[in-house]
Amino acid sequence: LQPFTVAEYFPTVGITPYHDPRQHAVSLAYVVPVTGDCRPRQDALDLVWFSPQEAASEVLQSEMPGGHGALLKQALAHVGLVF
Repeated sequence: LQPFTVAEYFPTVGITPYHDPRQHAVSLAYVVPVTGDCRPRQDALDLVWFSPQEAASEVLQSEMPGGHGALLKQALAHVGLVF
């Protein structure tokens, strides 16, 4: 399993699309196929599934802070879903 991107988060807005006001961080992002019935565990409050079209919507992506919307858009493009 190979990461599709490396996201570097900075506490300063504008250096990269990814922003975390708490710290400088680097993360590997993966696209992983999921099968079966996925339900939240006891410690999770909720789990919501989106279709690729819903995930690509500007409304949903605008609700994701710190560049997570941009990261989701890159993940969709990585699997060939360009909207």
